[in-house]
Amino acid sequence: DFKRKENIDKWPKSHIDVKFKERRVKANAWDYNDRFSYADNRIKTSKYNIFTFLPINLFEQFQRVANAYFSVLLILQLIPEISSLSWFTTIVPLVFVLVITAVKDATDDYFRYKSDQQVNNRQSQVLIRGSLQNEKWMNVRVGDIIKLENNQFVAADILLLCSSEPYGLCYVETAELDGETNLKVRQALTVTSDLGDISKLMDFDGEVICEPPNNKLDRFTGTLYWKGNKYPLDNEKMLLRGCVLRNTEWCFGMVIFAGSQTKLMQNCGRTKLKRTSIDKLMNTLVLWIFAFLICMGVVLAIGHTIWETYVGTNFRVFLPWDTFQISAVFSGFLTFWSYIIILNTVVPISLYVSVEVLRLGHSYFINWDRKMYHSPMGTAAEARTTTLNEELGQVEFIFSDKTGTLTQNIMVFSKCSINGQMYGMDRLKKKTACVDFSFNPLCDRRFKFFDSSLVEAIKMEDPAVQEFFRLLALCHTVMPEEKSEGNLVYQAQSPDEGALVTAARNFGFVFRARTPETVTLCEMGRTVTYQLLAILDFNNVRKRMSVIVRSPEGQIKLYSKGADTIIFERLDPSSENLMYTTSEHLSEFAGEGLRTLALAYKDLDEDYFKVWMKRLLFASTVIENREDQLAVLYDEIELGMKLLGATAIEDKLQEGVPETIACLNLADIKIWVLTGDKLETAMNIGYSCNMLRDDMNEVFVISGHSLQDVAKEHILGLSRVSSAGHVEKTDAFADDSVFEEAIIAEYALVINGHSLAHVLEPQLEHILLDLACLCKTVICCRVTPMQKAQVVELVKRHKRAVTLAIGDGANDVSMIKTAHIGVGISGQEGMQAVLASDYSFAQFRYLQRLLLVHGRWSYFRMCNFLGYFFYKNFAFTLVHFWYGFFCGFSAQTVYDQWFITLFNIVYTSLPVLAMGLFDQDVNDQNSLRYPSLYKPGQQNLLFNKRQFFLCTLQGMATSFLLFFIPYGAFPLMVKEDGSPFSDQQAFAVTIATSLVIVVSVQIGLDTHYWTAVNHLFIWGSLMVYFAILFAMQSDGLFGIFPSSFPFIGTARNCLSEKSVWLVVLLTTVVCVMPGLVVRFLRVDLFPTLTDKVRRLQQSRKKQGPQEQNLRRVRRTSSRRSAYAFSHQQGFGELITSGKNIRRSTVSSLCSPERIAQSHSSSWIENMLKRKNEVSCASPESEGGAPKSVKGTVCMDPTDQAQF
Repeated sequence: DFKRKENIDKWPKSHIDVKFKERRVKANAWDYNDRFSYADNRIKTSKYNIFTFLPINLFEQFQRVANAYFSVLLILQLIPEISSLSWFTTIVPLVFVLVITAVKDATDDYFRYKSDQQVNNRQSQVLIRGSLQNEKWMNVRVGDIIKLENNQFVAADILLLCSSEPYGLCYVETAELDGETNLKVRQALTVTSDLGDISKLMDFDGEVICEPPNNKLDRFTGTLYWKGNKYPLDNEKMLLRGCVLRNTEWCFGMVIFAGSQTKLMQNCGRTKLKRTSIDKLMNTLVLWIFAFLICMGVVLAIGHTIWETYVGTNFRVFLPWDTFQISAVFSGFLTFWSYIIILNTVVPISLYVSVEVLRLGHSYFINWDRKMYHSPMGTAAEARTTTLNEELGQVEFIFSDKTGTLTQNIMVFSKCSINGQMYGMDRLKKKTACVDFSFNPLCDRRFKFFDSSLVEAIKMEDPAVQEFFRLLALCHTVMPEEKSEGNLVYQAQSPDEGALVTAARNFGFVFRARTPETVTLCEMGRTVTYQLLAILDFNNVRKRMSVIVRSPEGQIKLYSKGADTIIFERLDPSSENLMYTTSEHLSEFAGEGLRTLALAYKDLDEDYFKVWMKRLLFASTVIENREDQLAVLYDEIELGMKLLGATAIEDKLQEGVPETIACLNLADIKIWVLTGDKLETAMNIGYSCNMLRDDMNEVFVISGHSLQDVAKEHILGLSRVSSAGHVEKTDAFADDSVFEEAIIAEYALVINGHSLAHVLEPQLEHILLDLACLCKTVICCRVTPMQKAQVVELVKRHKRAVTLAIGDGANDVSMIKTAHIGVGISGQEGMQAVLASDYSFAQFRYLQRLLLVHGRWSYFRMCNFLGYFFYKNFAFTLVHFWYGFFCGFSAQTVYDQWFITLFNIVYTSLPVLAMGLFDQDVNDQNSLRYPSLYKPGQQNLLFNKRQFFLCTLQGMATSFLLFFIPYGAFPLMVKEDGSPFSDQQAFAVTIATSLVIVVSVQIGLDTHYWTAVNHLFIWGSLMVYFAILFAMQSDGLFGIFPSSFPFIGTARNCLSEKSVWLVVLLTTVVCVMPGLVVRFLRVDLFPTLTDKVRRLQQSRKKQGPQEQNLRRVRRTSSRRSAYAFSHQQGFGELITSGKNIRRSTVSSLCSPERIAQSHSSSWIENMLKRKNEVSCASPESEGGAPKSVKGTVCMDPTDQAQF
């Protein structure tokens, strides 16, 4: 190793990286570390800088086929031989679109840049040349030794060297990483834990060889080389960027990863350009339209060639050709390009301007929605991007994190059963008063309980009740902190364990302090010290925790808490009757979605305990099968216990979570929960949210550890669903909908991370997807951040569905960036997910309104807008095509050039914008009340290739009528003075006026929801048309610009004739009436759900407001959630070793008298001699079954009857 270390300086950097795939970092050695070109600590989430903005942004914008298309047209218009239109008709709108989009993109990126600068300019204390100096975060380098103080963010991924706590311990909050607010413990190596002096740290020259940068938040592998020795490093020695130092005065660490190479930033991924499905469809449609345009150009060019050959030669006597045109074929070739320019308005550039304006408006509607404003935190919903709004109306899959997203990660002691008596009431009942704990000066003022009979039992000194709370105060691994008299703060490895200790505290059994050998309580005002003889710690196999203590009277007792099924198996027969009663209470607790634990105790004989302790000492020192031997001893002493009762804890869901999930399920949105929690915890949350129910046909649990096991479980599950005969194929949505299965039965799938790793292999991923899509609920547990992204990518790749990912921590960032739409929860758990998201708000329940109201409206408005836009532009443009057959295919325009320029920009732009911004088929209350209204968006029914074809067909028919009705009428018409209508200019004005009126009437018929803005824009645009028409064809403008305004007096002469207005009226009626009849018949004979709800809404509006009758369904699950512990090995060994006990204690505490026992002291000494392998794992909070779940029925019974 040392030879390789000496030779490394001679090798090229690229050879180092490829050869070893490892990182080498030396403390206080900048020159050595600089050879490897490691990333500095500057972060950059913005996409552009001042030099790259223009080329990159233009490149992104010209990925839109339409922008490239208009650029080509602009070039063609600059050629005078083929252009009959001025170049400004294209370049002005094109530049306008490019500038508007660029400004929007620059603004978005500038905010990202400001956020980066705010983080990069934070201050950190760095050890430089023998002293601590303040440096900006961006100047911190790999190998630096930095000092952190309490409540400071960790600047980079650092190796913990020492801290102010005993044995190099420190506490960190990882909310920015995983959304969990409970504290995690980290511990420095023993050899570095005493480097608290600046001089010692300056002399520290250890070298770390470790894994290369990666995104695995829960794993680190490395080795410290120092003074000729090697020391193993793991994740428990690391403080990751984004963590916050808590309850630790200071600590020192050595920077291992910095900036973009930190695990936090590795999980952020690259900022991808997200495009909506409508954007992608638009690119396809533009290509179709361009092909159609070429076909029209070819037809007209061929017609021109034939006309010139057989008819045009007769005109060359007084209309000679230029020398440039040498043949009819070449003239036809030039005419082809001329018609391409004239007919290009079938896809006007104003369409893209309007789309951007609409998206911006829809984004502001989300930002301004007061019903999505969370007043306790002062947080409003925010659309962080303006390009994905209509995609919100097409979501079929939601991938959600659990902790901090569905749950608040707050545990509340809600109910309990003691000696067969149930205590605790439903606090939602208005008449229930909160218990007064004023009798206890050490109570936690924030704790609330709603049954005063339990306090009365405590005051009456009921022995069972006292023993119950004594157990809660003794049997745990919580660490107390008392900075002032009575001001207690508990640091628990999981929130639910803290809730139990807090409950005991409020009922008079206050946990005050602990040492490695004692636990001190204040029992009803009396200080009592118990000798801690042993901790039988929790693990996933035991599912229980026990402590053995000696009371001041010398009595030895074992106290145990755990899963009811585990505790009941170990009870003494004398507790059988009590067990049955308690079991009934547990079932009731579970039915309310509460997490339950059973509590039991056992009196131990002194002689028996001494023998057992000797056997424990021996088992704890053996090398082979140590864990198995310890487990046997634990099982032996935990037999024959007496039942005390049970606890019920509420894992508080965020407000409205069950109702939101129920409503989204009714909208056919599939919700998958992807969580890092263990299987039991994830399932508990599933039951509490009503995603899992007892009445489901089956819940498939896949937890195999090998590829063969997983494949067998998958195939078995799929065969059960298929053989049950509950799945029917349907072709109704085969083209546009992702789901091709109509599920009659209800199944759920729960899969753990180990199995998921195998399932994501190519040979099994299709089976996973097939089985998952047949299930109503999918829960993936113990998944890594990368696996979350892989699951989302799997659905995106194989299913034509819009996906949405929602989370609140850095471990959700990859998933958020991979999904079509990313949503960040801007709660108290951190802002990493918000910074990477497309939309953010404070509570999961707002997702319901975001999708069912804003998303559906945005999709509905955009689809109506596009359909109408294509209709009016085909009607406007194709008049030139019909006119070509009557003008010798000469590429002459029907309309005045100014009308062509202003039609989309002025005459028809504002009405269609008003419709696209304000239109709504049903109001927001009914959008939420009838979630099935969301389904057309998922099935892509409102705007697809078929709808586009129908719109263009209607536009073509309208253009045909617009041209041929006036064309047929004009030869038969005469003016009032008897002269005929023979001029082309009057014909053009008549068609233009008819066109503007027809499209205005049509948009009036297409508008579902009229506002003052709609009226103003539609009728105002008509008035503006006539005002501009008369102004441009007036004598005054002709006198100033005779070549630009040739239609002098045409409008005045033409529109003063009654016969012209009769032609305009006839054209309007004939163009509009067929569509009106078809629409009336369709709504009357084949009404959609939207039509029915609109009719109901209108009838209710006439009747006046009515109170909604929303029926709630109570969940009646019999499942019990009994995992009020961390998912990993507990802190028992750490506590008994004394390494986490502070050296100073509160002066107000009475110094307890120690009872020296030879067997207990030797046991402790043995524990202290063990290797520095104490697992202070970062425990992930439990997510069991929270509060009572009440699913909302989104349609009242009277409405169901009407349907």
